[in-house]
Amino acid sequence: MRFHSFGAALLFGGALLVGALPASAQSVYQDKPFVQEYSVKYYTDKPDASLTGLACDRNGVVQLLSGTGLARPAGGQFLVPGQVRPDRSYRPMKDRKLAAIGMHEGQLVYLDDRAVLSNAWAGKLHAEHQLPGARLFAGAPDFTFLVSDGKALHLVQDKTIRWKGSLTNDQVVAIRYQPSAGQFWILGERSVQVLPLRNPALTTVYTGGPFTAFDITDKGQKLVLGTTDGYLEFDPATRKPVGAVRRKLPATDITAVADVNGRLWFGTSQGAFALRPDGQFDYYNGERWLPGNAVTQITAGPAGSVLILTTAGLTRMESKRMTLYDKAKFYDAQVRSRHIRNGFNASLSGMEKGNIDTGFLADSDNDGLWTSMYLAGEIFRYSVTKDKEALQNCRESLDAMERLYTVTPVPGFPARSFERKGYIASLSDPERWQPSPQPGWDFKATTSSDEVIGHIFAFGAMAELVDDRNLKSRAITLIDTLMSHIITHDMYLIDYDGKPTMWGKWNPSYVNGFPTNVGDRKLNSSNIVAMLQTAYHFTKKEKYKQKAFELMNKHGYFENLMRPMSHIGKAPDNADEHSKLMSDGWNHSDDEMYFVGYWGLYRYAFNDTLRTHFKKAIIDHWEAERPEKEGAWNIFTALTGTKTIDLNEAAWYLREHPLDLIDWDIRNSHRKDIERIPDNFRRQTTKEVLPPDERPIQRHNGNMFTLDRTRSNGVSEHSAGDIWLLPYWMGRYLGVISAPIEGPVASR
Repeated sequence: MRFHSFGAALLFGGALLVGALPASAQSVYQDKPFVQEYSVKYYTDKPDASLTGLACDRNGVVQLLSGTGLARPAGGQFLVPGQVRPDRSYRPMKDRKLAAIGMHEGQLVYLDDRAVLSNAWAGKLHAEHQLPGARLFAGAPDFTFLVSDGKALHLVQDKTIRWKGSLTNDQVVAIRYQPSAGQFWILGERSVQVLPLRNPALTTVYTGGPFTAFDITDKGQKLVLGTTDGYLEFDPATRKPVGAVRRKLPATDITAVADVNGRLWFGTSQGAFALRPDGQFDYYNGERWLPGNAVTQITAGPAGSVLILTTAGLTRMESKRMTLYDKAKFYDAQVRSRHIRNGFNASLSGMEKGNIDTGFLADSDNDGLWTSMYLAGEIFRYSVTKDKEALQNCRESLDAMERLYTVTPVPGFPARSFERKGYIASLSDPERWQPSPQPGWDFKATTSSDEVIGHIFAFGAMAELVDDRNLKSRAITLIDTLMSHIITHDMYLIDYDGKPTMWGKWNPSYVNGFPTNVGDRKLNSSNIVAMLQTAYHFTKKEKYKQKAFELMNKHGYFENLMRPMSHIGKAPDNADEHSKLMSDGWNHSDDEMYFVGYWGLYRYAFNDTLRTHFKKAIIDHWEAERPEKEGAWNIFTALTGTKTIDLNEAAWYLREHPLDLIDWDIRNSHRKDIERIPDNFRRQTTKEVLPPDERPIQRHNGNMFTLDRTRSNGVSEHSAGDIWLLPYWMGRYLGVISAPIEGPVASR
């Protein structure tokens, strides 16, 4: 394809289009309240605590049963772990040989070696059961209890044993009372038995197993039987199973079953999961949710919460009614209170077991990029709200970005980061740090192309959207400074040593040295055209326009950037080793660079003809990204005005992100409810991407199909600045996400 004659049309065709598209041109996600879950965790400091029981009474008092007696959760709030401590409320309880704890009519009830007893009802309940090894019980009306030692069963009321029996060739696992039918259900390891309360007679209604746990659900209309390999639904009316054993589950070794507030929960040795209305499951694995993954019991907690007992402690699973705007306010506080380092948007590192009070603000290879993305989000926030706090956040972030250009000895060359002198040995990649001409400071060299495209994106957004003359002028100066450096140095980013950095290369000899199907050829062409358009738009210096058209027409950059994503793949066998290395699989950092660059590529296009072509390229890329349901890529694509973005998926991404952004260990690769796909160039592992709150915390340059994270558990916390606030506020600015709307809670 020849471009010389086409170039004139590109150069002179059409008027420049800027400004947000009218909201009416696209669908708008209505920001109604949804349910946001989070957990409060209580750890036991005794590995041998043997937590065997859990209950919560009508007053919200939570008690646990351990090998040393009663215990209770103490302290603890979101992101501040609590502890499991001895409960000394009732001193006489210390001398009881307690074997189980439960609930009856909203009160705490205990089982010891002699009786079923309670401190409620003025302490009058004391039903002796005559089973010294008793360890299981359940209550019925009129203070009637069925008690078992695993073999024998005694039905007791006050001081009377109304009935005695036992399981034949089986062991009792659990007992439940069904009020609607006036009968007890007894789960054995290999059987299901029923005992009517009025005329007690034990009947075996089903054999199978091995069974591990069960509960009565659907207001008494169904039994759910847990096994060592899935669960089974059972109809108590017909006394027959309903369907086959379900095994397409997050984990199949069921250790607990509970109907809590109308929602069916399961415990396993690999976490907990809950049934959703659509028949799928919400999975809770790792210390984002649980002190330990080995779940032993689940029950209702205070104020609509769910209590999950594990061998390592207790979780109180809370849910909060929020809008996306409410979530944005929460995340804004998270960023400002513990993620600002020298003005940069930084991670919190070096924490002890997820304790946010023990971490330090870490430097990063991409301090400039992460800060650019946070800064852009705050620019969009200010443009929408005119909030003075957002404007001040912009000032402080720009201060940090601006200083990246003054701490280095090379005009126009931005550092990756900077820090006070004398700490290089403790910083990441110490070999990349150099002394600054500014006394008392060091800077990080080897700045990458992803830093540069991030800078231009944020500076362009500030120059266009912030109505502060000082900030606008400084942003334009930084655009001009950086792009002049690149043009002056023959389309390279030149480091302190006079050499191009490893990735700061947009020269045709480098870019076109890649085979046409290697992603860097398309990426670098797309990015440099976007950057030159941005520079020309705000400076009106002809050198930027001339260079852009020279690259597009003479050197094929237009053809490069328009090449469909379906053509991108591994380098051919005869390619050089660098090309092969750069194309061993899909690079999600490249995705980030593309989409960040699309702001300048589309918004500041030289003319309408180019803009039409660029829109086609952006949508082609978005089509390739759709399986990831990535909030940012959907929102960035919305800037083109297209009506076909996955807006609901973008909102899903924003809703489903956990409030806890700590890097906990997460495991999903064992799951049987996800459909794996063969290894592929894109590195997609499953047919459907998991929700953000079930997978490792990742920035936009991560593979959203990563299933596990098994390193450095709980030692770092990501900032929401780039991960969440950027797509949310960009969506608000583009008008595809509404302001908060009061209304009923939206379904998940």
